[in-house]
Amino acid sequence: MGGVQSLGLPSATGPHKVGCTDIMTDHRRQGSFFRLYYPCEACGEVKHPLWIPNYEYCKGLADYLNRDKRWCAPLLNMAFGYYEVPVGWDASFRAAEKYPLIIFSHGLGAFRDESACTTFFLKSSVENLEPSIGATTALEQSLEGSEIPPASLAEMEEEWLPYRKPDTAEEDFALRNKQLCHRMEECSRVLDVLTDIHNGKFIKNYLPGHLDLSIMKACIDLKRVAVMGHSFGGSTSILAITRDSRFRCAVALDSWMFPLTDDIYSKALRPVFFVNSEKFQTNDSIDKMKRLRSNNNEIKIITIIGSVHQSQTDFTLLTGQLLSLAFETKGTIDPIMGLNITNKASLAFLQRHLDLQKDFDQWDALLEGNGEHVAPVN
Repeated sequence: MGGVQSLGLPSATGPHKVGCTDIMTDHRRQGSFFRLYYPCEACGEVKHPLWIPNYEYCKGLADYLNRDKRWCAPLLNMAFGYYEVPVGWDASFRAAEKYPLIIFSHGLGAFRDESACTTFFLKSSVENLEPSIGATTALEQSLEGSEIPPASLAEMEEEWLPYRKPDTAEEDFALRNKQLCHRMEECSRVLDVLTDIHNGKFIKNYLPGHLDLSIMKACIDLKRVAVMGHSFGGSTSILAITRDSRFRCAVALDSWMFPLTDDIYSKALRPVFFVNSEKFQTNDSIDKMKRLRSNNNEIKIITIIGSVHQSQTDFTLLTGQLLSLAFETKGTIDPIMGLNITNKASLAFLQRHLDLQKDFDQWDALLEGNGEHVAPVN
């Protein structure tokens, strides 16, 4: 199924080794649940996390793709379940300097929050599943701020939340806009958690792990924070900079503009960088981006020629010829080349608006759509 090319996620090419850990700051649905990637100390043999860490995600992805999960989930697990992310799981944090921060928001087909193909929270025997996003049971309200005794954590079970499909176009907008607002709040809550870690506040992680978060005290540059996202996460990043002033700029990768309400187009936004694929955006979506740009000349829009919607995701690196046709994960541009353009252009934009002392301005021409395989949106 993979064809003849070598498939897999490449190692990071930056100046530091990369570590990661999962953080859940509240076992209930209103808590923060995210994966943190960070610079780590160079070390010997490390454990690499699986790209899809649980079979339930395969079932959720099948639902998102509108395929029968009885056959699609096993196929996805067989095709992708063995891939690893080439980073050090719970590797020792490199506490040598203060680092800028990016909050990344994924598309609807990815994992880890309620606007995803699936996610989970930890449920004890005394808690019930709330019926809707943001809802809270009376019991949970009474437990607000309380600590769960450590002995009971082992008795908790994962409660998986399925992908939500709207029945009509009208319901589609109402649901996706509600999820968009919820996702934006999640981004802000993650920033709250990381701010607490930076300030030395104890953060209880309800997931198993060995990384001591306290070592990150005073190591996050809270004056250099950006929000970034792909597809649904791209529109989340746009909404986030209108509602949370801590985000200085946004990078929207092939943003799905549908869930945004019309009032946002009359606002003067902070800088946004739209990096579009050639095959996903409609004329209506492009017009909406241009309306935002008319209020701020620091909003840039480019297109990567030969790319498709999944060209800015890991999927483009993990599918061979047959699966890329089935899931439309590859365009005509070489996947590594397309991702390199996205990375270089994004770094140039982030240096400009986060005042980074780097040499990423060497790629400034990409911000104007000048260069091989890129085009400006005028």
